[in-house]
Amino acid sequence: MMSRMSSCMEHRSVLPHPRDRVQRGKRAIRHMRTKLAAAMLLCPLAFAGPAAAQPKANLEQTFADSLQAVPKEELAVSGGFYVPAYSSVAMSQGKLRVDFSVTLSVHNASETQPLVIKRLAYFDTAGKQVESYLKNPVALKPLASISVFIATDDVRGGTGANFIVDWAAASEIAEPVVEALMVGGVANAHYAFISQGRPTRTVGGK
Repeated sequence: MMSRMSSCMEHRSVLPHPRDRVQRGKRAIRHMRTKLAAAMLLCPLAFAGPAAAQPKANLEQTFADSLQAVPKEELAVSGGFYVPAYSSVAMSQGKLRVDFSVTLSVHNASETQPLVIKRLAYFDTAGKQVESYLKNPVALKPLASISVFIATDDVRGGTGANFIVDWAAASEIAEPVVEALMVGGVANAHYAFISQGRPTRTVGGK
């Protein structure tokens, strides 16, 4: 009889006290809070708000090796390009919008003459200027190039975004090459396509 009671007492003595269970619960809650705080520190993007448009780059500094002094002589030759850019594209019968990054590239196709870029501006679907990338004209070295990057999350341009590029030269020169590269994707599908710049010429005159 005594042995049975002794056995029962020994069995009951290993049962956790209710106060111990409360303490363990509090420790578990503190541990979860610590892990959550660490996760927030390690993954700030997961808790951040919508991404803001990236600040525009300083072309004169970014592409200093591609530039030279603007010619002092009169710029007798000039032209311009209109470049369609598709920052956003409607897909799936218009039910889905896919956003793309846009890289505009301006190439001096001449092997001997500098190309002066007088204006490089970005416009949205409504024709409103979104960005102007030059404060003053810059001169591209022969066969050099510059580019402008629009991030995927910068959707200010919309489905009908475009660039205007005005250029000039001191004498006869090979026509520049201006184009926009769009890159983006949805789910497991990825897309990349190029939009060629169209020279802005007056049409319909007598």
